[in-house]
Amino acid sequence: MINKGLSFLAAFFSKKINRRLFYLAVISLFALGEFLYLGLVRRTLVFYSTMEGITVVEDRMLRRSYSRETDIRRYIEEVLLGPVSPDSAPLFPRDTRLNSFMYRDGVVYADLTELAALPIPAGRDVFQSLLTLNEGIRRNFSFIKNVRLFIGGNEVFFNEFYRIFPNFADNSSAAP
Repeated sequence: MINKGLSFLAAFFSKKINRRLFYLAVISLFALGEFLYLGLVRRTLVFYSTMEGITVVEDRMLRRSYSRETDIRRYIEEVLLGPVSPDSAPLFPRDTRLNSFMYRDGVVYADLTELAALPIPAGRDVFQSLLTLNEGIRRNFSFIKNVRLFIGGNEVFFNEFYRIFPNFADNSSAAP
């Protein structure tokens, strides 16, 4: 029985194409296992170039958790860290932090430190930075209904955001 199995394997692996398919299958299974073990997910972050002011999109692999609230918090903290590219400007001053964060019933509540209210030297205003953060959260998390941003405990640009997003974020193909 063992000799039959070994002779079958020897005949199978004697063909070049069978060996290559086997190697491909092993590598694919290894990559799938590593992907599932690491639990990373791709998120897009938008910044602006320092010279032209055009948008620069960065893809980052962030660790996935099994909590939506934790995933959104990690995304906002990555945005606050700023861009990787030296030619891009951060959306907020470097020491801006996330004071508090909550995700309830499809609504994100994010309170940033008072430094977020200061413009950065790249020439963008605070409204554009907050709008970019708002759009980034909505783009990366399709289940979000609304985003409420605060600076130092005070809600910012509520009426302006309401005009830009007159309906809650409906990222699904069919509204419920």
